[in-house]
Amino acid sequence: MVKAIVGANWGDEGKGKITDMLAAESDIVIRFQGGANAGHTIINNYGKFALHTLPSGVFYSHVTNIIGNGVALNIPVLFKELQSLEERGVPHPHLLISDRAQMVMPYHILFDQYEEERLGGKSFGSTKSGIAPFYSDKYAKIGFQVSELFMDEADLREKLERVCETKNVLLRDLYHKPELDPGELYNTLMEYKAMVEPYVADTSAYLWEAVQQGKEILLEGQLGSLKDPDHGIYPMVTSSSTLAAYGAVGAGLPPYEIKKVIVVCKAYSSAVGAGAFVSEIFGDEADELRRRGGDGGEYGATTGRPRRMGWFDVVASRYGCRIQGATDVAFTVLDVLGYLDEIPVCTGYEIDGKVVTDFPTTRLLEKAKPVIETLPGWKCDIRGIKKYEDLPENCRKYIEFVEEKLGFPITMVSNGPGREDIIYR
Repeated sequence: MVKAIVGANWGDEGKGKITDMLAAESDIVIRFQGGANAGHTIINNYGKFALHTLPSGVFYSHVTNIIGNGVALNIPVLFKELQSLEERGVPHPHLLISDRAQMVMPYHILFDQYEEERLGGKSFGSTKSGIAPFYSDKYAKIGFQVSELFMDEADLREKLERVCETKNVLLRDLYHKPELDPGELYNTLMEYKAMVEPYVADTSAYLWEAVQQGKEILLEGQLGSLKDPDHGIYPMVTSSSTLAAYGAVGAGLPPYEIKKVIVVCKAYSSAVGAGAFVSEIFGDEADELRRRGGDGGEYGATTGRPRRMGWFDVVASRYGCRIQGATDVAFTVLDVLGYLDEIPVCTGYEIDGKVVTDFPTTRLLEKAKPVIETLPGWKCDIRGIKKYEDLPENCRKYIEFVEEKLGFPITMVSNGPGREDIIYR
C-alpha cells in the first residue's frame, strides 16, 4: 500500500516524527518534492536530528530510502547529512537517487541570496537554499538532471556554457556580481558525479516493481498545504507542490496507488517566512508558546529562525486537509498546550465585516481578522499517556471540537516528541 504523509498548514507540523514512526512498518520511504529548504525534526534512540534532504526512514535498516525525481537535490547537503548520521552511530542507510532528479546548482543558491537582497523589505523570506531559482530553471528547461552527469563530456560542457551565458547577463547587469565560469562548474559536477554514482537508479521502475509485490510505501511531503504554489498563500509559497497528489508525479507512481493520505496538523499554529497568518499572536503570549512548543522550542529546523506563532486555525486547517484529500489526521504537539487556563481557537475569518469559514485567496486573506472561540484548558502534563480515554476530559473535548470543525477523522494524537509518544484513536 502507498501512504502519503503531508502537512495541513505552513509546514513544521511534526511530519518528521509521524514519518519516522510509520517507517517502522514500511519497506520504502520517498521524498517526492522540495529541497533542503525545510527540515524534519526526529527524536529517536540515536538522538535528535534535523533532516533536510534524506527521507525520514534512514534510521531503519530494513527501509529503502528514495530521493524522488521531484526533489531539488542539493548533493553536498545530502552527503553532509549522510556523514553526520554515521558520525552519530546511525548505520549507513539503503539509499536510491532518481536518475531523473534535478540538481541544485551552486549558482541557484547565489541567485536566491542576490534576489532576496535586491527585494529588500519586499522579499519572500526565503531560506536562501536556491529553491525558487532551481524550479525556475527546471521549468525553463535549463536545469541539470542527475542522468546528465553521465553524458558525453563535450555535450555537458556545451550545455554549461550555454546556461552560463544567460546567467552571466543577470549577474553582470542586474546583480552586479562576479560571473560564472563554465569550466569550474564542470569540475564541480564531476565531484557530484563521484558522490552520487553508487546510488543512482531508475527509481520509478523500482517503485513499480515494489507496488506489484505489495510493498509498504511511504511518501514523505515537505512543508504544508498553505505553501503550495497553486493552492497556498501565493506568492508567499514554496516552488514545488506540497500536496499528496504530487506524490504520484514526484515519485513516479500511478496516482491511483495512493490509498491513504495522513495529514499532519499541529494543536496550535506556527509558520516560518512571510505571508498572511490570520491567527498569529505576538509579544509575551507568542514568546511563551514558542518557548514551550515543538521539540525544544519553535525555531526553524533549517534556518534556526524563531517561528511565528498562533492559535489553532480551523479555517486554514480544514482547507489544508481538504486540498490534501485527508483520510486521516495526525494531531501533534498537543502536550504543549497543558499550561493554558483557556485555549483560543480561530473558527472563522472576518473580512470586510462578514464572517467566512472557507479559506480565501491571498488578496482577501490579508484583510482577514480572526474570529476566536475559547475552550477550557486541562492544566496538566499529558506526556506518557497511551490511551485516549486516559486523557483529561478537557483535553478530549479540545480534540473532539477540532475534529468536528475539521470534518476529517483525527486518528493519531501526538503527546510528546518521541516516536513512542502517540495515541491511536
